[in-house]
Amino acid sequence: MESFARLLDALLYTRSRTAKLRLIADYLVATPDPDRGWALAALTGTIDLKAVQPSLLKALMAERVDATLFALSHDFVGDMAETISLLWPDPPGEKPPSPALDEVVVQLSGLSRGQAPAAVAALLDRLDVQGRYGLIKLATGALRVGVSARLAKTGLAQGFGLDVEAVEEVWHSLTPPFTPLFSWATGATPPPTAGDVPVFRPFMLASPLEEGVTLDLADHAAEWKWDGIRVQIVHAGGQTRLFSRTGDDISASFPDVAQALHAPLGLDGELLVRGEGQSDSVAASGSFNALQQRLGRKAPTAKLMAERPAFIRAYDLLSHAGEDLRALPWTARRARLASVLPGLDPARFELSPLVEAGSWADLATLRDAARDAAIEGLMLKRRDAPYVAGRKAGQWFKWKRSALTADCVLMYAQRGHGKRSSLYSDFTFGCWTPDGQLLPVGKAYSGFTDAELALLDKFVRGHTMQKFGPVREVEKSLVLEVAFDSLHASSRHKSGLAMRFPRISRIRTDKPAIEADTIAALLKLAT
Repeated sequence: MESFARLLDALLYTRSRTAKLRLIADYLVATPDPDRGWALAALTGTIDLKAVQPSLLKALMAERVDATLFALSHDFVGDMAETISLLWPDPPGEKPPSPALDEVVVQLSGLSRGQAPAAVAALLDRLDVQGRYGLIKLATGALRVGVSARLAKTGLAQGFGLDVEAVEEVWHSLTPPFTPLFSWATGATPPPTAGDVPVFRPFMLASPLEEGVTLDLADHAAEWKWDGIRVQIVHAGGQTRLFSRTGDDISASFPDVAQALHAPLGLDGELLVRGEGQSDSVAASGSFNALQQRLGRKAPTAKLMAERPAFIRAYDLLSHAGEDLRALPWTARRARLASVLPGLDPARFELSPLVEAGSWADLATLRDAARDAAIEGLMLKRRDAPYVAGRKAGQWFKWKRSALTADCVLMYAQRGHGKRSSLYSDFTFGCWTPDGQLLPVGKAYSGFTDAELALLDKFVRGHTMQKFGPVREVEKSLVLEVAFDSLHASSRHKSGLAMRFPRISRIRTDKPAIEADTIAALLKLAT
């Protein structure tokens, strides 16, 4: 358990992707089964210890540490796992041996809610500070060490000299602690086979089209870049699975889509909901803000599915009737896709239309007008390109519309997590109402350099007006230029607005706060 905790600690304080991959690879190679399998499950989010909730941990701390001390410490540290691991009192007498990761997982997996407090307390008593930190992160599932499922699988592949795409092909047919996977990785057995089950195939990705570059439309097809989430839906062996871009199975979140596919095929497309917002020569689809109401819900209600029915606008056909089509050129796959879709439920599956233009200038005009239909921009694909995993140079390009910007006033700040736990790095900003009030319009924690973050942190500390737990209200005098992809009307927010992907693009020390933008001006940009 303590070696896994050391891995988490090292990953947390490592920014380099290459260094993170080396840490994961070294750990998985050096650690025996089944501990390394459980570690991989934790890093890929395929383990769920439901009996351990943050409320349980807080209750355990309340029995052992003064409540005010815990609250103040949590406020300063910014991370609950780190706070508890530091404050947890060592039991009297000789500390029992540290448990192995396998022992921890097996014990926590079989717990009822009633058994959990005593069991978790006993495990924490057996660990040092670092081990407690790792245990809490593992038990709550909130690792937050900057490792995606894909990165963890890539680390495995690098450590054992495997092809990460081959790992992805069999991943969803395996379960933790992945004994067959490591048996293959160490050369003890042949590769596991996926069998007749729906498998995730790594997405082909696009590179940003550089400013000033033009492409020959005779060699490239143009499609709209819809503002939803990229998904893959696969039916095989009587099962259907809906996968996110990271390979997570999200079928339970969108049963209305998953249950509608019965043909043996694999589609790549954009998951959207019906509604007003994004439209072209196809039926209208709702904005991303509308889709967000369904994202992250593991069991959506019938009412929500009726109000926001989901569907897929298909881009590509990856497999059909057991045949892998990825090696075919785009033109052949597109023709096959067009022939297959009419046999599917039209309420759930439709073909994403091509964008026809007589010249590059005409295409640029269409792309610039895409904002009026709440479309992100254009995708440009070589007509002869096979479907390959990752970003293949010169094959697919994304030509996004320019970002919107607004000048907003900093209103509140909160400390970050992990390496930012001592800095105010989460910023809420607002715009003016006609009567001179500021209303929050968004929150951002990216876009700035380390030097700019230091400047913002210093401003917060020197201009705090009130404190609300971990949140500080600041003097309304600093203007931030905020960039965002789109703006949507929202009844859930007091300002009536919701920003998509806000980030701080500039600190406007040159601009008086009274000259920042108004809510009315932003509402004109909303879709």
